[in-house]
Amino acid sequence: MDPATIGMIAFAAVLVMLALRVPIGFTLASVATVGAFFIYAFRSGSFAPERAIKPTSSMVFSNSYDLVHSYDLSMIPLFVALGHIAYKADITTKIYYAAKVWLTKLPGGVAMASVMGCGGFSAITGSSIACASTMGKICTPEMLRMGYDPRLATASVAAGGTLGSLIPPSVLFIIYGIFTETSISSLFLAGILPGLLTLAGFVLVIAVWVWTRPEVAPPTDQRFTARERWIAAWESWPAVLLFIVIIGGIYGGIFTATEAAAVCVTAATLIGFAQRKLSLADLWEAVKETCIQTSAIFLIAACAKIFVAFIALTGVAPVIVQAVTDAQLSVVMLMLCIAVIYLLLGMFLDPIGIMVLTLPLMIPLVESYDLNLIWFGVVVIKLLEIGLITPPVGLNVFVIANVVGRDAPIDKIFAGITRFLSVDVIVLGLIMAFPIISLLIPMAAR
Repeated sequence: MDPATIGMIAFAAVLVMLALRVPIGFTLASVATVGAFFIYAFRSGSFAPERAIKPTSSMVFSNSYDLVHSYDLSMIPLFVALGHIAYKADITTKIYYAAKVWLTKLPGGVAMASVMGCGGFSAITGSSIACASTMGKICTPEMLRMGYDPRLATASVAAGGTLGSLIPPSVLFIIYGIFTETSISSLFLAGILPGLLTLAGFVLVIAVWVWTRPEVAPPTDQRFTARERWIAAWESWPAVLLFIVIIGGIYGGIFTATEAAAVCVTAATLIGFAQRKLSLADLWEAVKETCIQTSAIFLIAACAKIFVAFIALTGVAPVIVQAVTDAQLSVVMLMLCIAVIYLLLGMFLDPIGIMVLTLPLMIPLVESYDLNLIWFGVVVIKLLEIGLITPPVGLNVFVIANVVGRDAPIDKIFAGITRFLSVDVIVLGLIMAFPIISLLIPMAAR
């Protein structure tokens, strides 16, 4: 059987298994192993299974071993640990509190503070779902108590949580960089302006929403003195310091992304102990949560690496590249088709699953058009970010729904999300039309 045909059948099998809710890691590894076995077994022209066992085993074990021993992969547990330690040490919540103190007087100020708090949380943790879960527990109940419309109270945090995908450090950027062999430090820097642009767009959505419908965000009698505002701003210095170490260190060439992560984990731990906000029990809990979360990511990544090796073995990527070349698609049409594919997959699959499933085919295609992989990485992450709040399976929406319970049904959250989705689509269009938005800071850092 032709290897390219086996590759096409394998992709169909993966989609069927994912539709049946088979875990993504098991799906990729099992399909890749079986597919590789058949390719090696049919190499002589006839079916010879005894000749397929050794090369198949070698492909499976060598690729998973190489990935797990990748130096860049060590960033993931470090940044995940940073997020958990910073939360336990009360570093991340101070960002939200400072924003709330300064913005309370504005119409919809607490919702704006929630989005800014999500942005600050994202700048430390790098995880969208963790951001939505944590900030949802803090911000959403408070807004509901203040009489905010449930659509605004929930959608602002669900949308704000997606900033964790784009604002560095991002776990998705790390995985993209490892699988495409691009500079993770450059990817981090490339995500800054698009992330800030998205954050500003979300704040603008809230301002317009509250201006046109004041009843969704009743004014509050709570007031803070100038001294209280400055104290709140000062108390957020640990979060600002960590962000400066990550971005400033990478931009200035002082640290690699991995070194910046290690320095920040150490700094967050010391700050937590010094301020007496972090106990040994909290630290141990953060380490346990890091191990659980990292193990899941590593398992998916290792299985995906096996799948990537299998796709290379089938030769299906060059076939697709040739088919697209023969179709003579323009760059604009190519990017529109890619966007549609990612948006459709984003409705049903989680971001890591989409990335590891599509990159083996997308990267050769993008390279054939001589497009910048750093810019394309930002586009992909932005598309995955949109998928986190797109029905019917918007993971961040379900996270928020689980936090608030009956106070805000799923349909109300999705109703509020529509406004934020429109901003996401506009920012996506700007990123695709003007690559300099993504590439300006990485180019300046050279």
